Amino acid sequence: MSESVSEKTESTVVLDATITRGNTAITEVIVRKPQSGALRGIRLQALLEMDVESIMTVLPRVTTPSLSKTEIIVMEPADLIQLGMELVTFLLPKSVLSDSQQN
Repeated sequence: MSESVSEKTESTVVLDATITRGNTAITEVIVRKPQSGALRGIRLQALLEMDVESIMTVLPRVTTPSLSKTEIIVMEPADLIQLGMELVTFLLPKSVLSDSQQN
């Protein structure tokens, strides 16, 4: 059974550039749908506009493995954009997501 967009609670992002943490190589990151508490201190409009500082604040709260702010600061911009896009997608209303699937 396939999972519909409205039921999706996490998404796996394959990184373009591996993050090295000690002896561990991180090649993919799971982004979980944030609950309201993970968005504290963030202007939602800034997050929807893909504001880098906002993304860097929220990602450590919703990623597995949990990325540190330092790891996010030095990551490839393409990877930051991929992770940010997944994060923002979780914030969109179901009606917007279903409309985009039909196009």
